[in-house]
Amino acid sequence: MSAITDLHTLLANLEPQLQPQEYVFCCVPGLLSDYTQLNPLAAFSEKEGMTLVLEANAAQQAGFDSAATYRQITLNVHSALDAVGLSAAVADTLAAADISANIIAAFYHDHVFVPSNKAEQALSALQALSADNQ
Repeated sequence: MSAITDLHTLLANLEPQLQPQEYVFCCVPGLLSDYTQLNPLAAFSEKEGMTLVLEANAAQQAGFDSAATYRQITLNVHSALDAVGLSAAVADTLAAADISANIIAAFYHDHVFVPSNKAEQALSALQALSADNQ
């Protein structure tokens, strides 16, 4: 199936899936190659440093602050990178439920990181968003 750009179709087919792991976001100096042994889920370079998304256990073992943990909700719909409005609709839905959302768009799917203590609530909100668009 090719990537979807139509917002209504994307929302109707979100198929959000809560992943079991807990993650933390860490800012580190240096290059990604300095941290590959931690097996980061994601990395992004900024002028202030490199952000790594690490499993909470790996971050803790490496001595990083792991107090704020997040759960990943994968949106299993195959969203196009140039689709308009998906991230906004997801963020608006979660904001209405007072849940922060950190969204990472990958090639096939979008991944929403929400505070661990609100993960089930976030999953329910996204399931309702999808049902409302069917």
